[in-house]
Amino acid sequence: MAQDLRSQEFTNPIDIAEYLFKRLKQVGVQSIHGVPGDYNLVALDYIAKNGLHWVGNCNELNAAYAADGYARITTNGKGCAALVTTFGVGELSAVNGIAGSYSEYVPVVHIVGYPTTTAQKNGLLLHHTLGNGDFHVFSKMSAQISCAVSMLNDPHEAAVLIDNAIRECILQSRPVYIGLPSDMVTKKVEGDRLNTPLDLDFPPNDPEKEDYVVDVCLKYLHEARNPVILVDACAIRHRALKETHDFIVKSGIPVFVAPMGKGAVDESHPTYGGVYAGNGSNKGVQERVESADLVLSIGAIKSDFNTAGFTYRLSQLKTIDFHSYGVTVRYSEYPGVRMNGVLSKITSRLGKLNIESGPSPTNTIPSTQNSSDQTITQAWFWPRLGQWLQPSDVVITETGTSNFGIWETRFPKDVTAISQVLWGSIGYATGACQGAALAVKEQNQQNNTKRRTILFTGDGSFQLTAQELSTMIRNKLNPIIFILCNNGYTIERLIHGMNDPYNDVQEWKYKDLPAAFGGKEGEDVLTYRVETKEEVEKLFEDQVFVSGETKQLRFVELVMPWDDAPEALKKVAESAAKRNV
Repeated sequence: MAQDLRSQEFTNPIDIAEYLFKRLKQVGVQSIHGVPGDYNLVALDYIAKNGLHWVGNCNELNAAYAADGYARITTNGKGCAALVTTFGVGELSAVNGIAGSYSEYVPVVHIVGYPTTTAQKNGLLLHHTLGNGDFHVFSKMSAQISCAVSMLNDPHEAAVLIDNAIRECILQSRPVYIGLPSDMVTKKVEGDRLNTPLDLDFPPNDPEKEDYVVDVCLKYLHEARNPVILVDACAIRHRALKETHDFIVKSGIPVFVAPMGKGAVDESHPTYGGVYAGNGSNKGVQERVESADLVLSIGAIKSDFNTAGFTYRLSQLKTIDFHSYGVTVRYSEYPGVRMNGVLSKITSRLGKLNIESGPSPTNTIPSTQNSSDQTITQAWFWPRLGQWLQPSDVVITETGTSNFGIWETRFPKDVTAISQVLWGSIGYATGACQGAALAVKEQNQQNNTKRRTILFTGDGSFQLTAQELSTMIRNKLNPIIFILCNNGYTIERLIHGMNDPYNDVQEWKYKDLPAAFGGKEGEDVLTYRVETKEEVEKLFEDQVFVSGETKQLRFVELVMPWDDAPEALKKVAESAAKRNV
């Protein structure tokens, strides 16, 4: 997505803060998350001046989660998200969320308001410090979870450092850290640099190396009789979805996704077969994938939860791995050959394959179970949800039963799935929902669409970040929120301590929270409580509740048995318990 600078003309001089926020706007950022603090207040004045929206979160951790969710929606192009915190106390509160973005390859620009350069030079005993005169200790912490650290202590370097940080953030799809001292905010830099857009294209592969890798891959592809494609999260994070889709369509090879790759593939496509996660897969999917004579693995992240406790049974001798950093064909590694160009050339040169007719994936939406039992079970709800979802929905699932239950939900076309399977920070999904819903709202306004944002989170997880419901109401984001009321941390219970009190949570009156946060029933919010399958069906048929045009946040208490869990979660928890992790 090229940056449109035709209507803009920048001249010298320009304040550093203005340059920073204009650059962010050029790469698609429309809103800035964060929390005000005395070291960032002057910089915050530049947000509205430059046509950006200040979100204003309840705390920095939530802001980091929200920025993560915002980035996952905007990075379909070449975008990122941004948040602003204050030195020390603010930035450290955000570190957990930023670490999750680093772990899961999410591009977030973290801007930290610093004390003046003079105060730093003199080692003054300032508030929000450790009292030892060291003003670098916190940036050193963040350096471990950032792909670039830019300290804007010199106006002569500031523009270059800003450009480099934003570019690296987007190209590496990982967070960057920008330190902005309060006395540098109004220092001048060259404004005419803004007339030249940042180069956000991936560097091309060496043509000779790329052609060689393509030939090797084609050799094994044409020898295969029973190949499958397995798509994972890095195909999303490193902008390889178009190349992946084109390859799937042209090859006709059966395709599956790993849990973190949910949403990467058009699940209405006839060759789509389901979620593969080792022993956590349904039997037909597991047999089909593990019987393949060639697995074309695109963007794999082979973590414990993503592989159902490391129960993948895929031989490397039968695997081609495509990644952002290189390609591995069986045991031969080709570093520096990015998957995007390789996949594109394989598709363009792909001849007729010699695929034998064998077991095919079953791409059908499960029918609703007929049962006189009205209890809302995990086994019933998640397949039923697939029949209610609409094309282009954004679906966010929390660490726990939701993350695993969604494996059994068949998505319509163009659904975006957001989850945090690798980092797995409990409470992430509510904050991420705020950011995702804001990005969706901006896109809906820009494109005149009616895309919905839908959150599924457990009651225990929700209690960690419930305040962000307030931010959603204040910013009129209007997502649909399901609170799975099952009295505690179900995923923890299954791993250890099924009946122990440390896995219990206080039962809240969840439906009362929107009002406590300033929402007005019928005006800002609509609240529901469903306890039976029949009530779920009625809710799913309620046109006000369903519509993407509804102007209220919809908040649902969904009551489920305390000891019920998706089958995949039970298998993963059993494996984790055996490993004592």
